[in-house]
Amino acid sequence: MEDQMRLRAIVRGRVQGVNFRYATRREAQRLLLTGWVRNRLDGAVEVVAEGTRAQLERLLDFLHSGPPMAHVTGVEATWQPATGEFTAFEIRG
Repeated sequence: MEDQMRLRAIVRGRVQGVNFRYATRREAQRLLLTGWVRNRLDGAVEVVAEGTRAQLERLLDFLHSGPPMAHVTGVEATWQPATGEFTAFEIRG
């Protein structure tokens, strides 16, 4: 698991009801990442993903724009060591 990282991102804006979670899962799967994405009660979308720093940077680039109907106004990203607890990338909640 060396050079594996964990990205946790909170994406704000018009990000619910615009297929954001599905598009994020598709992008994460394309990048061979593991983790999850979910809607939050405050209207944001939360993402936790694990993979290489380069893979995660590409996912973070995607999160700054999202799918066509989304309007992202901000992304808060934090980096941590990977735990290896995920086996796939899924949509939660």
